[in-house]
Amino acid sequence: MNAIVVVDQNWAIGRDNGLLFSLPTDMKRFRSLTTSGTVILGRKTLDSFPGGKPLPKRRNIVITRDPAFRREGAEAVSTPEDALQATEALLSDSVWVIGGASIYTALLERCKRVYLTKVDAAAENPDAFFPNLDKLPGWTVEHVSEPVEENGYTYRFVDYINREL
Repeated sequence: MNAIVVVDQNWAIGRDNGLLFSLPTDMKRFRSLTTSGTVILGRKTLDSFPGGKPLPKRRNIVITRDPAFRREGAEAVSTPEDALQATEALLSDSVWVIGGASIYTALLERCKRVYLTKVDAAAENPDAFFPNLDKLPGWTVEHVSEPVEENGYTYRFVDYINREL
């Protein structure tokens, strides 16, 4: 299983249930990596998508505490463990954890890789964060891209691997 996320220089990922940065090249990378796969996400992350609709051309597994939750194109589960069970028969490389913060935290130790976009900026007033992989045991950088400049930001794609899996 993989995680994919954009962080600022302080590992912030969001504010008011939204993204911190608009990075078209990053969005293309996200689509390229996750299309045809399975994405695991929280209900608030789903609600942040246009129209609150699941991502097309992917299996969407939504973790929610609401037993009455129904959304066309999404499968609801009540815990991160249920999401893992729903994906256990799949190739792990095709399963993607896409947020939010509590879902990342709950499933990070089960991820083999994290495809991170690291923005060289500090977002104003963030309220959601990703664990700092540079300080967690077992995580090492596997690849760092050349810098990308877009929409006034400089960022790199940094791929981490979990050496403990």
